Amino acid sequence: MDIELSPNGVTPRYISKFIDIFSRINISLRVKILISFFTVIFLLVAVNAMLVLEVLHFNRQYDAIITNITTANSINGYIKPAIDTEMWNIVAGKTAFDDGTQYQIIEQVNTQIESMMANTQSEKSRIKLEVIRRTLATLTNYVDRMGKQIEQGSLVAENELVLDNIRGVSDVVEETVQDYMFFEVQQAEQQHLENQARFNRWIILYSIFLPCVIGFSIAAAWIISASIYIPIKKLHDLTTTITKQDLQALLSRENVDEITELGLSFNIMIGKIRELLDSKVREQENLKKAELKALQAQINPHFLYNTLDTIVWMAEANQPGQVIEIVKALSSFFRIALSRGKDWISIRQEIEHVRNYLFIQKIRYRDILDYEIEVDEDILDGTILKLTLQPLVENALYHGIKNKRNGGTIWVRARRADHNSVLLDVQDDGVGFTPYKLSQIQDAIAKNSDEILQSESGFGLENVHKRIQLYYGQQYGVSVESQYQEGTRVTVTIPLQEDLELERVEERI
Repeated sequence: MDIELSPNGVTPRYISKFIDIFSRINISLRVKILISFFTVIFLLVAVNAMLVLEVLHFNRQYDAIITNITTANSINGYIKPAIDTEMWNIVAGKTAFDDGTQYQIIEQVNTQIESMMANTQSEKSRIKLEVIRRTLATLTNYVDRMGKQIEQGSLVAENELVLDNIRGVSDVVEETVQDYMFFEVQQAEQQHLENQARFNRWIILYSIFLPCVIGFSIAAAWIISASIYIPIKKLHDLTTTITKQDLQALLSRENVDEITELGLSFNIMIGKIRELLDSKVREQENLKKAELKALQAQINPHFLYNTLDTIVWMAEANQPGQVIEIVKALSSFFRIALSRGKDWISIRQEIEHVRNYLFIQKIRYRDILDYEIEVDEDILDGTILKLTLQPLVENALYHGIKNKRNGGTIWVRARRADHNSVLLDVQDDGVGFTPYKLSQIQDAIAKNSDEILQSESGFGLENVHKRIQLYYGQQYGVSVESQYQEGTRVTVTIPLQEDLELERVEERI
């Protein structure tokens, strides 16, 4: 290829002509630089924005699947024992049909199924949910049939036949829910693989695109610098009366204005990046809260099953007084645990929640468990993060008292430490921790890592500590003291907050 050189012997002539044309365009140098700069920014932002949208789309799909799996998991293992027990009590004459909760149980599950159907984006998932709903309709028909038979004075044997049908249909409901959960897990895995492949393609595209943007930036910088140099060179040849210093002063004055405006653009961009980073930090904090709440939700089911077994046992033993007391305690326990979805309750409610829990466990474990609760009256109206004490009391019972052959006592104390803080103690005279185990727990608390732990003690002391620090701040948390074969004392430090202070904390979170 024949390339003619420009008079300076450096730039090819056709590039020199292009630069000359570019330099004659009737726009300022500032506008030329900004056009090149914002072209690069637009390309980068466009690609990154598309990538962010892909990530958000993936998160929405994945969150919907996880939410449905969690809801299905709450149904699985609940509907069958609940409806079977309720209908058996009706057939056995322990509960009148009109006083039973069988329809409430079915309606609750139907409501959850409707929520899952509204949340899913998969037609196959909707079909499986529709199968579950139709099975629930069949279950409702059998319950209706039982009600009609009882109303007509049917024999017990006839009612037992319908009860067998109800048990069979509840088995089918449980199996279809399990099948749906397995399908959704497969959907989540498939979604993960598809998005992983999509992200891999994005990485390849980005690897190709980035060098092109860099090349464009280099070419733009070279052309703009040349378009500046050539007019100055011509001006120098034609106007020898203009000194370099004078020209430099003129260029310096002009360059200062343009650099300042460019700096402001960078400041705006940095501000946007900081906003995105802050948003990402808040997103991660919300994720940790969701994980902690998911772990928190694991505390209740086994306790409920065991308590219901105790109620059935007492009912069969013809102890109606104790049945009424434990049902009242269980109702109050879960009313406080739910608290209409609130995360914050009064210290009075938290103590009542623990009192109900210990009362129920006292009935279950009888001679091996005693407990005492001591609370300063002047802190009862303060606010506290819900379910702060119950996991600690549960640990004291299952890992302290139950492992001690002759039983023991749990002490729960709440007192004001100073004007601004409250100390909550859960102490037992159980088996205690070995020095090695105590060291492990204290190290896990001291490390304060972001990892959500699933210990053998359920929610775990470490996770209670993380949850408190996440909501209250790093200066609060859990401390543990223990002597092997003598007992354990867990102390929780939280701020003393009134309702107005609580509103500010919720806004900060």
